[in-house]
Amino acid sequence: MHVVYNKPSVQIRMAIPNDASSIALVLYQSFVEYRSSYTDEGFSATTPTADQIQTRMKEGPVWVALHENAIVGTVSAVPKGEALYIRGMAVLPTARGQGVGELLFRHVESFASAQGHKRLFLSTAPFLARAIRRYENLGFQRSSEGPHDLFGTPLFTMLKSLSLPISEP
Repeated sequence: MHVVYNKPSVQIRMAIPNDASSIALVLYQSFVEYRSSYTDEGFSATTPTADQIQTRMKEGPVWVALHENAIVGTVSAVPKGEALYIRGMAVLPTARGQGVGELLFRHVESFASAQGHKRLFLSTAPFLARAIRRYENLGFQRSSEGPHDLFGTPLFTMLKSLSLPISEP
């Protein structure tokens, strides 16, 4: 998928094992400004190592957003029955505001629909206000479901129902 915004073009592709170090760096750089709001364990879980990223690649799809052949964003997903769990969503601070996050989400949503998932869900921290606004703008709603903390860091779950394509008789 190749989309051109008012900024330079961004391409989304499936991550490969050699991307793991770059993905880990994107996650770290995306969340380090919030480091003081996380517990040590919560921050470590939010910013996995390259080895942990490679493990995630075995658990479900991982995508990267590329700008000028550099990884500027990432998201991964894990099938959970009829739902698809979105995790590891991150866009470098220097790439924010250019539609990268929305493009990643639209890609995940298309994947989920094609796989027959009925809803998307994610966990986020209450101090990630900009991300929460983005999720709400993309149709996610807060839910009482899911975990309420990540190793002592507060969390809540957001859900989005997917409309399934109408099949022809």
